[in-house]
Amino acid sequence: MSLPPLKTRERLSEVRYEIRGELARRARELEAQGRQLIKLNIGNPGAFGFRAPEHLQRAIADRIDRTDPYTHQQGLPAAREAIAAHHKRRGTPNASPERVFVGNGVSELIDLSLRALLDPGDEVLVPSPDYPLWTAATILNDGRPVHYRCRAEDGFVPDPDEIAALVTPRTRAIVLINPNNPTGASYPRAVLERIVAIAARHGLLLMADEIYDGILYDGARFESLAPLAGELPCLSFGGLSKVHRACGWRVGWAVLSGDPLASGGLHHAMDLLGALRLCANVPGQFAIEAALQGDATIEALTAPGGRLHATRAALVEACAASEHLDLVTPQGALYGFPDVVGPAADGFDDHAFALEMLECEDVLIVPGSSFNVPYRHHFRVTLLPEAPVLREVFARVDRVLARRAGAAKRAVA
Repeated sequence: MSLPPLKTRERLSEVRYEIRGELARRARELEAQGRQLIKLNIGNPGAFGFRAPEHLQRAIADRIDRTDPYTHQQGLPAAREAIAAHHKRRGTPNASPERVFVGNGVSELIDLSLRALLDPGDEVLVPSPDYPLWTAATILNDGRPVHYRCRAEDGFVPDPDEIAALVTPRTRAIVLINPNNPTGASYPRAVLERIVAIAARHGLLLMADEIYDGILYDGARFESLAPLAGELPCLSFGGLSKVHRACGWRVGWAVLSGDPLASGGLHHAMDLLGALRLCANVPGQFAIEAALQGDATIEALTAPGGRLHATRAALVEACAASEHLDLVTPQGALYGFPDVVGPAADGFDDHAFALEMLECEDVLIVPGSSFNVPYRHHFRVTLLPEAPVLREVFARVDRVLARRAGAAKRAVA
């Protein structure tokens, strides 16, 4: 007897996460056949030979005998104290351990906070392009993502006037990803101040995804949103995954700042949801204090002569040398978001291009449309491989684009 297929949630059909989707599944099939791939789809430092700093590893190892029990649903007290102190040094108002939530990575806390905030049909203003979890988590918590454009001609910096025009009576929050994934944009203070003013005018929650806050290049500056928000409720997200190269530890945090009376209901809701999942991973939490009070080890990697700086330079040089690519130079984070231009862009489809790069050139990239943009002529790569590897990747990219450009010219002739 054959059983009917189980029905799954309909709203999942609206969710995309191509970073680990169909192309990544095909990549695993090719690897099983013995193909050697260059996989640039995920910002996963450990997969490229990076290690979490030794003093963070030691902080966990020295306390491993204290990691067996559950801890408080908001996190270890010492870890929350270290996070609150870190935010106080930035000027975050009302930053206190009681208003810090530690989670299994920022991803869990994004989902948890939106679940605490949204009723069915509520709207969240999300950047386009975005890190697709933000759109997905809004949808899966019965909200409606409303995308505001971050355009290449503006350096992928949002336009506050466009954000203001999208606010409706159902809008509950504005999401900012700064420094940005996938574009590498770092937002100017003046732009952030105008967005804060919009949130204040309409009583909106600010949600600041700042997981890349320490990854900056060539003098670019990071502006933390919470100090600018003042007494306005703001959730600031950070963690160990990127700046401290410890993705697998799954350690993230959210700091609820601003007027405690205005955000008391959200605090209670997040605490309740955190209690329902008992607590976050305990061992990794012992590294938080060491990470936030120790040396900023990321700076040696992002400064001239550092590995990330060199790979970013290789990306910039490769795009500048290509007649088929434009690039807004990333100021921060771990990614580049090149734009295909010229004859190669005629009839261009980013997913078909990514599949061709995988099948024919053994390179896994992410189509730009995966980041909730309406156009299909961008793709994302990570800056984590060594510079020579990225140069080789873009030699292969140029080879494929040259073939496409040649075919487009022949079709016109």
